[in-house]
Amino acid sequence: MTRSRALVFAAVAAGLLYSIGAIALGANPPRATDSGAQVVSWFREHAHSVRTYAWTFTFGTVAFAVAAALLRRALPSPHRDVFFLGATAFVIETALQAWVWAGLALHPRSVDASTARALLDMASFWGPILTGTTMTMIGAVTVLGFGAAPRIPRWLTVLGLIAFTEQAVETVTVFGTRGFTAPGGDMNVVLGAGLTAIWLGGLVVWGARKLSP
Repeated sequence: MTRSRALVFAAVAAGLLYSIGAIALGANPPRATDSGAQVVSWFREHAHSVRTYAWTFTFGTVAFAVAAALLRRALPSPHRDVFFLGATAFVIETALQAWVWAGLALHPRSVDASTARALLDMASFWGPILTGTTMTMIGAVTVLGFGAAPRIPRWLTVLGLIAFTEQAVETVTVFGTRGFTAPGGDMNVVLGAGLTAIWLGGLVVWGARKLSP
Protein backbone atom coordinates (compact mmCIF):
# COMPACT_ATOMS: atom_id res chain seq x y z
CA MET A 1 0.00 0.00 0.00
CA THR A 2 1.33 3.44 -0.93
CA ARG A 3 1.70 6.17 1.69
CA SER A 4 -1.07 8.12 0.00
CA ARG A 5 -3.55 5.26 0.24
CA ALA A 6 -2.46 4.43 3.77
CA LEU A 7 -3.14 8.04 4.81
CA VAL A 8 -6.63 8.02 3.34
CA PHE A 9 -7.42 4.61 4.84
CA ALA A 10 -6.18 5.64 8.30
CA ALA A 11 -8.04 8.97 8.19
CA VAL A 12 -11.32 7.34 7.13
CA ALA A 13 -10.94 4.67 9.80
CA ALA A 14 -10.29 7.28 12.50
CA GLY A 15 -13.27 9.35 11.38
CA LEU A 16 -15.60 6.34 11.35
CA LEU A 17 -14.48 5.12 14.77
CA TYR A 18 -14.84 8.55 16.38
CA SER A 19 -18.26 8.95 14.72
CA ILE A 20 -19.45 5.58 16.00
CA GLY A 21 -18.35 6.57 19.50
CA ALA A 22 -20.17 9.89 19.29
CA ILE A 23 -23.33 8.19 18.02
CA ALA A 24 -23.12 5.68 20.88
CA LEU A 25 -23.24 8.53 23.41
CA GLY A 26 -26.46 9.80 21.86
CA ALA A 27 -27.78 13.26 21.13
CA ASN A 28 -28.34 14.32 24.74
CA PRO A 29 -25.32 13.60 26.95
CA PRO A 30 -25.09 15.32 30.37
CA ARG A 31 -24.60 19.09 30.19
CA ALA A 32 -22.89 21.63 32.42
CA THR A 33 -26.22 22.73 33.90
CA ASP A 34 -27.43 19.22 34.84
CA SER A 35 -27.58 18.37 38.52
CA GLY A 36 -25.44 15.64 40.03
CA ALA A 37 -28.52 13.43 40.32
CA GLN A 38 -29.24 13.88 36.60
CA VAL A 39 -25.64 12.98 35.74
CA VAL A 40 -25.80 9.78 37.81
CA SER A 41 -29.13 8.85 36.26
CA TRP A 42 -27.77 9.35 32.74
CA PHE A 43 -24.70 7.20 33.36
CA ARG A 44 -26.86 4.45 34.86
CA GLU A 45 -28.94 4.39 31.69
CA HIS A 46 -26.06 4.75 29.23
CA ALA A 47 -23.18 2.90 30.90
CA HIS A 48 -22.78 0.44 28.04
CA SER A 49 -22.86 3.22 25.44
CA VAL A 50 -20.11 5.13 27.26
CA ARG A 51 -17.90 2.07 27.36
CA THR A 52 -18.54 1.54 23.65
CA TYR A 53 -17.36 5.11 23.09
CA ALA A 54 -14.17 4.40 25.06
CA TRP A 55 -13.64 1.19 23.07
CA THR A 56 -14.00 2.86 19.66
CA PHE A 57 -11.70 5.67 20.76
CA THR A 58 -9.04 3.10 21.66
CA PHE A 59 -8.94 1.84 18.08
CA GLY A 60 -9.42 5.36 16.75
CA THR A 61 -6.19 6.37 18.45
CA VAL A 62 -4.24 3.88 16.34
CA ALA A 63 -5.79 5.14 13.11
CA PHE A 64 -5.33 8.82 14.02
CA ALA A 65 -1.70 8.21 14.99
CA VAL A 66 -0.96 6.60 11.62
CA ALA A 67 -2.66 9.45 9.77
CA ALA A 68 -0.80 12.10 11.82
CA ALA A 69 2.55 10.39 11.22
CA LEU A 70 1.98 10.25 7.47
CA LEU A 71 0.80 13.87 7.35
CA ARG A 72 3.96 14.84 9.20
CA ARG A 73 5.99 13.45 6.29
CA ALA A 74 4.14 15.72 3.87
CA LEU A 75 5.05 18.88 5.82
CA PRO A 76 8.39 20.74 5.87
CA SER A 77 10.46 21.30 9.00
CA PRO A 78 9.82 22.75 11.59
CA HIS A 79 6.10 22.86 10.74
CA ARG A 80 5.92 19.07 10.74
CA ASP A 81 7.17 18.89 14.32
CA VAL A 82 4.79 21.57 15.62
CA PHE A 83 1.88 19.81 13.86
CA PHE A 84 2.86 16.44 15.29
CA LEU A 85 3.18 17.85 18.82
CA GLY A 86 -0.36 19.20 18.49
CA ALA A 87 -1.63 15.86 17.21
CA THR A 88 0.07 14.02 20.06
CA ALA A 89 -1.43 16.35 22.65
CA PHE A 90 -4.83 15.90 20.96
CA VAL A 91 -4.65 12.13 21.49
CA ILE A 92 -3.48 12.45 25.10
CA GLU A 93 -6.13 14.97 26.13
CA THR A 94 -8.91 13.02 24.42
CA ALA A 95 -7.76 9.85 26.16
CA LEU A 96 -7.94 11.57 29.54
CA GLN A 97 -11.49 12.68 28.79
CA ALA A 98 -12.48 9.15 27.72
CA TRP A 99 -10.95 7.68 30.91
CA VAL A 100 -13.16 9.88 33.09
CA TRP A 101 -16.31 9.03 31.15
CA ALA A 102 -15.52 5.31 31.17
CA GLY A 103 -14.71 5.43 34.89
CA LEU A 104 -18.09 6.99 35.66
CA ALA A 105 -19.76 4.26 33.61
CA LEU A 106 -18.06 1.36 35.41
CA HIS A 107 -19.99 1.53 38.71
CA PRO A 108 -22.61 4.24 38.11
CA ARG A 109 -24.92 2.98 40.87
CA SER A 110 -22.28 3.43 43.54
CA VAL A 111 -21.21 6.96 42.59
CA ASP A 112 -22.80 9.75 44.60
CA ALA A 113 -24.23 12.80 42.85
CA SER A 114 -21.62 15.35 43.94
CA THR A 115 -18.72 13.11 42.89
CA ALA A 116 -20.29 12.39 39.51
CA ARG A 117 -20.87 16.09 38.87
CA ALA A 118 -17.30 17.01 39.87
CA LEU A 119 -15.72 14.31 37.67
CA LEU A 120 -17.87 15.23 34.70
CA ASP A 121 -16.95 18.90 35.16
CA MET A 122 -13.30 17.90 34.80
CA ALA A 123 -14.05 15.91 31.65
CA SER A 124 -16.16 18.74 30.20
CA PHE A 125 -13.18 21.08 30.16
CA TRP A 126 -11.64 18.74 27.59
CA GLY A 127 -13.43 20.83 24.94
CA PRO A 128 -12.10 24.27 25.92
CA ILE A 129 -8.55 23.05 26.58
CA LEU A 130 -8.43 20.93 23.42
CA THR A 131 -8.54 24.13 21.35
CA GLY A 132 -4.86 24.61 22.18
CA THR A 133 -3.98 21.35 20.43
CA THR A 134 -6.13 22.07 17.39
CA MET A 135 -4.75 25.59 17.00
CA THR A 136 -1.25 24.11 17.15
CA MET A 137 -2.03 21.68 14.34
CA ILE A 138 -3.99 24.15 12.21
CA GLY A 139 -1.56 27.03 12.70
CA ALA A 140 1.50 24.96 11.82
CA VAL A 141 -0.01 24.11 8.44
CA THR A 142 -1.87 27.33 7.63
CA VAL A 143 1.20 29.60 7.86
CA LEU A 144 2.60 27.66 4.90
CA GLY A 145 0.02 29.40 2.75
CA PHE A 146 1.52 32.86 3.28
CA GLY A 147 4.49 34.53 1.63
CA ALA A 148 5.65 35.00 -1.94
CA ALA A 149 5.81 31.24 -2.56
CA PRO A 150 2.95 29.52 -0.65
CA ARG A 151 3.53 25.83 -0.01
CA ILE A 152 -0.11 24.80 0.37
CA PRO A 153 -3.05 25.62 -1.92
CA ARG A 154 -5.16 28.73 -1.32
CA TRP A 155 -8.29 26.71 -0.48
CA LEU A 156 -6.47 24.92 2.36
CA THR A 157 -5.11 28.25 3.63
CA VAL A 158 -8.61 29.77 3.72
CA LEU A 159 -10.02 26.67 5.39
CA GLY A 160 -7.25 26.82 7.96
CA LEU A 161 -7.88 30.51 8.69
CA ILE A 162 -11.57 29.84 9.27
CA ALA A 163 -10.94 26.84 11.52
CA PHE A 164 -8.14 28.56 13.46
CA THR A 165 -10.23 31.68 14.04
CA GLU A 166 -13.17 29.64 15.30
CA GLN A 167 -10.93 27.64 17.63
CA ALA A 168 -9.39 30.85 19.00
CA VAL A 169 -12.86 32.29 19.68
CA GLU A 170 -13.92 28.96 21.15
CA THR A 171 -11.46 29.41 24.00
CA VAL A 172 -14.17 31.58 25.63
CA THR A 173 -15.85 28.31 26.65
CA VAL A 174 -13.30 28.20 29.47
CA PHE A 175 -15.39 30.94 31.07
CA GLY A 176 -18.80 29.61 29.98
CA THR A 177 -21.27 28.08 32.41
CA ARG A 178 -24.36 27.28 30.35
CA GLY A 179 -25.79 26.96 26.88
CA PHE A 180 -23.82 27.29 23.64
CA THR A 181 -20.60 28.49 25.29
CA ALA A 182 -20.60 26.09 28.25
CA PRO A 183 -17.64 23.70 28.59
CA GLY A 184 -18.59 20.63 26.59
CA GLY A 185 -21.45 22.58 24.98
CA ASP A 186 -22.41 22.92 21.34
CA MET A 187 -19.64 25.40 20.57
CA ASN A 188 -17.14 22.68 21.53
CA VAL A 189 -18.72 19.47 20.30
CA VAL A 190 -20.75 20.69 17.30
CA LEU A 191 -19.35 23.89 15.76
CA GLY A 192 -15.70 23.51 16.77
CA ALA A 193 -15.54 19.77 16.22
CA GLY A 194 -17.26 20.10 12.85
CA LEU A 195 -14.96 22.80 11.50
CA THR A 196 -11.86 21.00 12.77
CA ALA A 197 -13.02 17.76 11.15
CA ILE A 198 -13.57 19.56 7.84
CA TRP A 199 -10.08 21.09 8.05
CA LEU A 200 -8.56 17.69 8.84
CA GLY A 201 -10.38 16.22 5.85
CA GLY A 202 -8.97 18.95 3.63
CA LEU A 203 -5.48 18.35 5.02
CA VAL A 204 -5.78 14.63 4.28
CA VAL A 205 -6.81 15.37 0.68
CA TRP A 206 -3.79 17.66 0.23
CA GLY A 207 -1.47 15.26 2.07
CA ALA A 208 -2.57 12.30 -0.04
CA ARG A 209 -1.73 14.23 -3.20
CA LYS A 210 1.59 15.36 -1.75
CA LEU A 211 2.56 11.80 -0.84
CA SER A 212 1.52 10.31 -4.16
CA PRO A 213 4.47 8.80 -6.01
